[in-house]
Amino acid sequence: MRILVIEDDKKTADYITKGLGECGYTANWVADGREGLHEATGGGYDALIVDRMLPGLDGLAIVKALRAAEISVPVLILSALAHVDERVTGLRAGGDDYLSKPFAFSELHARLEALLRRPRTIAQQTQLQVDDLTLDLLTRKVTRAGRPVDLRPQELKLLEYLMRHAGKVVTRTMLFEGVWDFHFDPQTNVVDVHISRLRQKIDKGFDRPLIHTHRGGGYCISPEP
Repeated sequence: MRILVIEDDKKTADYITKGLGECGYTANWVADGREGLHEATGGGYDALIVDRMLPGLDGLAIVKALRAAEISVPVLILSALAHVDERVTGLRAGGDDYLSKPFAFSELHARLEALLRRPRTIAQQTQLQVDDLTLDLLTRKVTRAGRPVDLRPQELKLLEYLMRHAGKVVTRTMLFEGVWDFHFDPQTNVVDVHISRLRQKIDKGFDRPLIHTHRGGGYCISPEP
């Protein structure tokens, strides 16, 4: 197994590459972000260990560039930034796992093993569908029963979030964080207003509503109440 370590701190890089070598991996080290991206795109590596803060090119920029190029190599992000928001940002950028510094090599090794056990090829999802409602993730077009549905950008984000959690109740807090990027309840009715608008566009004129309210819980999109 070939592992690329992109880390600008030599002491940390030596610690990682030495441990990987003792575990039977072939580990290569690159200290610069741009050089690391170049190596990652053409090196045929089984996994990457990427530091969050790098000279030349930030670690998250490396991950985003790889995913934009449809390179699905597993990426473990290392960072001294341990706050939950930083971890979420790293994962949303395309990282597969996030490990905060300082760390024990045994944990890094265990996380790496878990990444390498995952299937290497995952088909890219290009469409979401709930009953006769369809959202094309590439064109961002929505149709119900073949009829186009015109949505505003925020309504589209809300619908996508609901459809990615189809059949499950999502709370207002989940919607605030997932759609509006609020990490607290701002005590407004913005969710209710957008849900109401979405219902008018998605369910009006159809015998079977898809968007359901669960009192005290949240909302759910499903063919069944």
